[in-house]
Amino acid sequence: MKVKDFMIQDVISVKEDDSIKHLLNTLVENKIGGVPVVNGNGKLVGMISDGDVLRNIQPKDMVVYDYFNLMAYTYQKGNLEKVLSQLKDQPLIKIAKKHGLITVKEDDDMDKALKLLAKHHFKKIPVVDQNQKVVGVISRGDIIRTIQKNILQSL
Repeated sequence: MKVKDFMIQDVISVKEDDSIKHLLNTLVENKIGGVPVVNGNGKLVGMISDGDVLRNIQPKDMVVYDYFNLMAYTYQKGNLEKVLSQLKDQPLIKIAKKHGLITVKEDDDMDKALKLLAKHHFKKIPVVDQNQKVVGVISRGDIIRTIQKNILQSL
């Protein structure tokens, strides 16, 4: 079986210069946890998930070490509302994964996609063509639904 037999072709993606607020609206409206990030030509430039957002909005503490007095001081950086107000209009590419992107092609064997999903604990992998344009997405849920609907029913 091939990746194209399991992938979703109607891909929801975001553009690299979209705001984080736009990203959050997209994730909530579509009830999804992550999307490919594309440039103006539809070429894959990153991946972003709800986990990336959470890691960037969590209030962070800043620790200052006073080596002279052998003390450490902790200052809270800000509360959630303050962090969100500063982050919401930022381009989402700032927090997206941009390097070491893992992709598959439509004609790759499903074994390859399954190994990548399992090895890297990904929820979804973008499917790209020879020009790195996003043509689909394959997710763990897509695979399970296809197995249940098309394969297990015939066994």
